[in-house]
Amino acid sequence: MTRRVFVAGGAAVAASYAVLVMRRAPGVEASVAIHGTPGEVTIVNFSNDGKNLGKQTVAKIVKTDGEWLRQLGKNSFEISREADTEMPYSGVSLNEHGKGVFRCIGCDTALFDSQTKFESGTGWPSFWAPIAKENVAEVTDRSMGIERIEVKCMRCEGHLGHVFDDGPAPTGLRYCMNSASMKFEKA
Repeated sequence: MTRRVFVAGGAAVAASYAVLVMRRAPGVEASVAIHGTPGEVTIVNFSNDGKNLGKQTVAKIVKTDGEWLRQLGKNSFEISREADTEMPYSGVSLNEHGKGVFRCIGCDTALFDSQTKFESGTGWPSFWAPIAKENVAEVTDRSMGIERIEVKCMRCEGHLGHVFDDGPAPTGLRYCMNSASMKFEKA
């Protein structure tokens, strides 16, 4: 390895570390970091009564941290943009039993039909299936020292919660969601 390669590599590592530290440093403007990957995605649109309105290709939503924070407020920002988790039994949609659709707090994408909601006893709103597989992304999450499947909004990549294989029929799945990442729209 030449001295030039060594110095350049060291400088790149130091610069990357500085960017990472500054991104989260107190007092540093939060709008520096960008959340989301530009591009297009095909989702399924639904009315608030759960009627399938068809597929549509739309632009993904990409915003800075500052823009998301202004739109969502502190609690929803921390949960949907920083993958935090709300306290059990604290979410506003936990006890929502009306007919309607649960939508993404960040972009209004339909996520869950109220007809798939069930009482899991966990303290978080739980569903046995998303309203359309096209509307959610499932990614491997190893952040807590265990492997789980994280559920995100397909359009804005907002963190919704996790999916587990201990749910009821017909899927056997439990989509354990954060209320702060969703809003309920009555039919």
